[in-house]
Amino acid sequence: MEEDGVLFQRPASKYENLSSRFLLKERNFQRQYAHLYSERLKVMFPLLRDAAKKKWGNKVNLKKLFEMTSGEKCCVIGTLFKRMELKPNILKEISKDLNLVPQPPRRKYVSDSDELILEDDLQRIVLVGDIDVHKSITGVVIAVYGQERDDGKFEVDDYCLTYLPTQAPAAPLEEDRYIVLMSGLGIGEDGHHLMNLQLLVDLITGQLGTAEEQEKFSKVIRVIVAGNSLSPETQQKDILNTAKYLTRKTKASTVDAVRGLDDILVQLASSVPVDVMPGEYDPGHSCLPQQPLHKCMFPQATIYPTMHSVTNPYEASIDGIRILGTSGQNVTDIFHFTSFEDHMEILETTLKAGHLAPTAPDTLSCYPYYDKDPLIISDCPTIYFAGNQPKFQSRLWKGDSEQQVLLVTIPKFIDTQACVMVNLRTLDCQPLVFSSQLTSTNGEA
Repeated sequence: MEEDGVLFQRPASKYENLSSRFLLKERNFQRQYAHLYSERLKVMFPLLRDAAKKKWGNKVNLKKLFEMTSGEKCCVIGTLFKRMELKPNILKEISKDLNLVPQPPRRKYVSDSDELILEDDLQRIVLVGDIDVHKSITGVVIAVYGQERDDGKFEVDDYCLTYLPTQAPAAPLEEDRYIVLMSGLGIGEDGHHLMNLQLLVDLITGQLGTAEEQEKFSKVIRVIVAGNSLSPETQQKDILNTAKYLTRKTKASTVDAVRGLDDILVQLASSVPVDVMPGEYDPGHSCLPQQPLHKCMFPQATIYPTMHSVTNPYEASIDGIRILGTSGQNVTDIFHFTSFEDHMEILETTLKAGHLAPTAPDTLSCYPYYDKDPLIISDCPTIYFAGNQPKFQSRLWKGDSEQQVLLVTIPKFIDTQACVMVNLRTLDCQPLVFSSQLTSTNGEA
């Protein structure tokens, strides 16, 4: 970067990709998902047991469901499941083959008839009492304290979630260093131009801005693109139902969009390391964890060693700062099946529950793992983000063991013209908002 003869050198950084557990070693979709739930409960049971003893004392009466007796106060650990009348069901979806009216999409699928169930490795029981059914999340492993009633239901007096592991200390940085988080670029949407996105790219690469701004952006050591780089309009869902002879000379709508994305990424990768995560609308497998987008999609950008196609979820260490995040499907899915209205509150709840996507595989598709659940949060991150959210939010969460985690919801760039800039030294977080007309080159940050 150079401004009026002044040259700004982008500092080097120590980087380690910690996402190997999200890479699929095999692709076997013949297994049942019961193994995944069983492994989740098996791994988190000792963590919940310790959390229960810490909250209710070492002498807490910990029992399995089959060991309970009516009226006896005890603690039970299991996996939550919500029975929801409005939840989409594949059997209801195929009912349209029988000329029945299919269920319309909803913003929320909660209703007053929802019922909360706790399952362990042998039995299940209905939960009632001091626990909010509508804010409870299917798939979360939880410890409940109370007693079994005469009608066979469990009266909850209190409950607790797991405790996050102790945060590994990181060496303090001597100077400001930044990462830029962006998501929802939406390339390929009809009527959408890339001027605001180009302003952002030019600012990061040093093509725009005053000397002070260029000095600041020269300290950006990494850019993370958190999914949905392409618009959902590029998906041709009706192509499978169209005769092949009608589509023989038709070019896929994703071709031009991917080429446009490659044009953006090559500019960034020529100046700064870039990590590209897949999202819901990107050309890749939809099951979590989503695998890296193939490098053949980016013939220009992959020339540079700074261009990295990574998984979703994604975890890495940058200058000793552990960063963990997703492209946002986990938060959005929980939003639809709970009464939460605040996306930041959902993100915080998944952190406290110790699981990236508890609703997978119930309402969020994921790979049918047999002997592990890689979506369990096994190490406490310093920065935890979710992409493709309605607006920018940030919060510094503090744990009981002096953990400090910066929570960030990254807004959709196509809707907000905003991305997020995080100072790794201070954990200060601010949005960068760009506003332009097609003939304008003036960006606001």
